[in-house]
Amino acid sequence: MESPVPIAGKTPDKLQLIVTNLHWRYSGVTATNRMVAPKLADMFDAAWLGSDAPAGIARMDVGDLMKLWLRRKPVIWHARRNNEMIAGVLLKALGWPLKLLFTSAAQRHHTWITRWLISRMDAIIATSDISASYLKRSATVVTHGVDTDRYAPPIDRAAAFAEANLPGRYAIGCFGRVRAQKGTDLFVDAMCELLPRYPDFTAVIVGAITPDQIGFANELKKKIADAGLQSRIVITGELPIEDVERWYQRLAIYAFTSRNEGFGLTLIEAMSVGAALVATRAGAAEIVVEEGVTGKLVPTGDAAALTRALEPLMRDPDVAAAMGTHARQRVLDKFSLDAEARGIAEVYRRLL
Repeated sequence: MESPVPIAGKTPDKLQLIVTNLHWRYSGVTATNRMVAPKLADMFDAAWLGSDAPAGIARMDVGDLMKLWLRRKPVIWHARRNNEMIAGVLLKALGWPLKLLFTSAAQRHHTWITRWLISRMDAIIATSDISASYLKRSATVVTHGVDTDRYAPPIDRAAAFAEANLPGRYAIGCFGRVRAQKGTDLFVDAMCELLPRYPDFTAVIVGAITPDQIGFANELKKKIADAGLQSRIVITGELPIEDVERWYQRLAIYAFTSRNEGFGLTLIEAMSVGAALVATRAGAAEIVVEEGVTGKLVPTGDAAALTRALEPLMRDPDVAAAMGTHARQRVLDKFSLDAEARGIAEVYRRLL
C-alpha cells in the first residue's frame, strides 16, 4: 500500500487544510476521515495530523505545525472529536491562524464541554439532519459517502463466497466492534433462530473484540456453541481493511443492528457492494434505506423484529439480490465519496 507523503518539501505558507486524527485506536470516525481526506487533498493544499494517515495526502508532524505559528493566511483545522476541537481552540488562542471546523455525527444531546467547544468553532458540519437537530447553532449537512470503486460488487458473488470455505451458498453479515451498542447480540439471537431453517446461509461477524468486551463476546460464543452453530456463525475478529472489503463482497444480506450510532458507515459500505439491508432505526438508516426497495427497517433493540425482517430475504435470495442491486444504485446516486467531498469543500471555501 502506498504510504502518505511527508509535508517536508511543501511550502507551509500555502497550506490550506489540516485534517486531524488525534486518536490512538482505529475507529469508524478514523475510517470516514481516511476515505474522504485524499479527495479533499486533490482540491486543497492539505496535510494529515495524527495516526493512520492514508495515501494521497501529505503527513505533518508537530514540527510542521510549529512552523505555522503567527502565519497570516488562515488554515482550516478540521476536527471530528472533542480532543481535536480542544487542541484547535488552544492553538488559535496562542496565535495559530486557524479556522476551526467540526464535523458532528452524534445523535444525542451534547455534554456541556462539547457544547462550549462547538460554540468556539468557525463552522459546523453535521452528517445528517438528525445530528444537526442536536446542535445549538446552524450547521451545514453533508452526509458521509463511500468509495464506490473500492466497495464494488464482486464479478461473481458465488465465487467470492466459495473462497471463504464456509458451509452453504450465501453469507449474511454484521460488521463492527463486537459490543452491545452495535447490537451484535441481536444478530446472534436472530441467527440462532434462523440458521437451522436455512442451511444455505452462514453468518459472519467481522469486527474487533476489545479487552473490555471479552466477557460480552464470550457470552455470545457460548450461546452459539449451545445452539450447535459454531461452524455457521463465524466471528473473524479485527481484520485488515482489504480483508473487510472482501468479506463485504461475499454478503447476500447485511444486518445493521446498532442500538445507537452517529451515522453508521457500514450501512452504505454494504449497500455499495450490492447487499440487501435490514437495519435498525439508528444512525443514518432512515435516510439511507428505502423501505422495501433497498432494505427493511426495524426498531432498535428488538431481536424478534430483526428476525422477522431477515427471514423473507433468507427464504428467497433472489429478492435479496434485487434489493442489493437497488442498494448499489442508491449509493451511486446519493452517497458517493465524491458527493461528500464536494459538500465539505464548499464549507472550506467559505472559511477561506
